[in-house]
Amino acid sequence: MDKLKRVLNGQDAEEQGGLSEIVDTTSLSWGTRVKGFIACFALGVLCSVLGTCLLWVPRKGLVLFAVFYTLGNIASLGSTVFLMGPMRQLKRMFEPTRLIATIVMLLCLILTLCSAFWWHNKGLALIFCILQFFALAWYSISFIPFARDAVKKCFTVCLS
Repeated sequence: MDKLKRVLNGQDAEEQGGLSEIVDTTSLSWGTRVKGFIACFALGVLCSVLGTCLLWVPRKGLVLFAVFYTLGNIASLGSTVFLMGPMRQLKRMFEPTRLIATIVMLLCLILTLCSAFWWHNKGLALIFCILQFFALAWYSISFIPFARDAVKKCFTVCLS
């Protein structure tokens, strides 16, 4: 468990210096971080499930789905901030290996909300929700070593 804490905090095998000790004493404890992660992730899943249930509401169902599904994805994505911290999360999001995935994912989140609220285009909102799902999945597997290569190879084999 200590190894997991060090990896998620970015302290793989480094000795803690004076500054990092000060940061550790002013930040959340590991237990609080895990509880925050679980609560935020559960809220995200709940919003996504609620959005799926609201999909069948007449007239406003698709808009409610788009909004709750997007808020659920934002909450789920934000849950990892509790484990890594906000700055480390942002740095890892915009690393060259996942820069395109991050931009596409954030763009899909924004365009889903725009199509639901400003453009009032339900079809476009649904398309952006589907793209949002795939973009978030691609972004998420970028954190697993060689997972994207395995997925690409799997699709290549299946499609040929």
